[in-house]
Formats: sequence, C-alpha cells, structure tokens
Amino acid sequence: MPMYFFLSNLSFADICFTSITVPKMLVNIQTQSKVITYTGCITQVFFFNLFVMLDDFLLTVMAYDQYVGLCHPLHYTNIMHFGLCVFLVLVSWTLSVLISLLHSLLVLQLSFCTHVEISHFFCELNQVVHLACSDTFLNDMVTTYFASVLLGGGSLTGILYSYCKIASFICTISSAQGKYKAFSTCISHLSVVSLFYCTGLGVYLSPGATHSSL
Repeated sequence: MPMYFFLSNLSFADICFTSITVPKMLVNIQTQSKVITYTGCITQVFFFNLFVMLDDFLLTVMAYDQYVGLCHPLHYTNIMHFGLCVFLVLVSWTLSVLISLLHSLLVLQLSFCTHVEISHFFCELNQVVHLACSDTFLNDMVTTYFASVLLGGGSLTGILYSYCKIASFICTISSAQGKYKAFSTCISHLSVVSLFYCTGLGVYLSPGATHSSL
C-alpha cells in the first residue's frame, strides 16, 4: 500500500509536470505564435520547478520504501505506516513549493529588456535568468549550490545509499532465484530513476544547455 500511495502522488506530479509545458507548446504550434507574457513565464518557471523537484523527492522516498521492504520485510508494516507515508509526501511537497518559490522570487528581482527570446520551447529557469539585463550572481549561486546540493547531494545520495544497502542485502541471498526475485522488485523504480537523472544530466550538461539568444 505505501508504494501505491507514493505512485499515485508521482503520477499526479508527472501529469501536472507535462501539463505545464505541452498545452502552451501545442497552442504555439497551432497559432504560429511563440509569445508568452511575463506573468505567464514566471508562472511556468514556478510550476515546472515545483513538479521536477517533487518528482525527485518522491523517487527518493520510494527508494527508501524499497530498502525497507527488502531489507526489513518483517518490520515493513510497522516502519512504513500510513502516518509516515503521509509525512514523507508532505515534506516532499513543502520542500518543492519553498524551493520553487525561492527561485521564482529571485527571478522577479531581475530586470529584462523589452523583447527577449528564450532559446527553449518553454520558460526554463536558466534560460530566463541568462536573459536578464541585471546582475544574476545571486540567482546563479542559489541555482548552482543550493539546489544542486539539495537535489544532487541530498536526493541522489539518498537513492544511491538505499540501493547500496539493497545490493549488499541481495548479495547475502544464497539462491540465484531469490536474488533475481529480490532484484526484479527494484527494476521498475531503477528504470524511472535512471530515466529521470540521465535525461536531466543530458539536457543540462550538453554544450547547448548554456546557450541563450537575445
């Protein structure tokens, strides 16, 4: 039941995540107009960051659930009770909202020229910040250090730690069938985690990620 609860929240976050950019993109294609208002752009930045970070935090929580289920099966129902599940989801939502709000407020402090062109199909945070006419040092610091440490150093470390413990547990299983059965329960979550982080790294570490046009 905890995993289904987390999956329902993850599915909701993914539906909202795609709803932030795809409808506007389809309208742009239909109307042949790529214009977006300043308010609409900031709103898009806020909600895009919100659901990206919520995805990240929920994947971390689900990794912990996998760890408890495999390594402590007899205590699973006592550890992963409904109150803890709700608490973990609420923490994920709260952190996502606060961090997204921080980024959006920092963008609101920037000044922009009259007409700017974002070299992306939606208002992506880094692209918007790099188009500002004012100093973006604080924005870059928050994005590079605060968000990177929290998401990369926090969430990714939590996921890797959980799977290191799971891997060490699987190694203690004597039968090959038992190892396969234990590992197969993690395949779906590992696939989602790999897709999430690999595509993110591919986008933001590619040579064109820092390119912006005026």
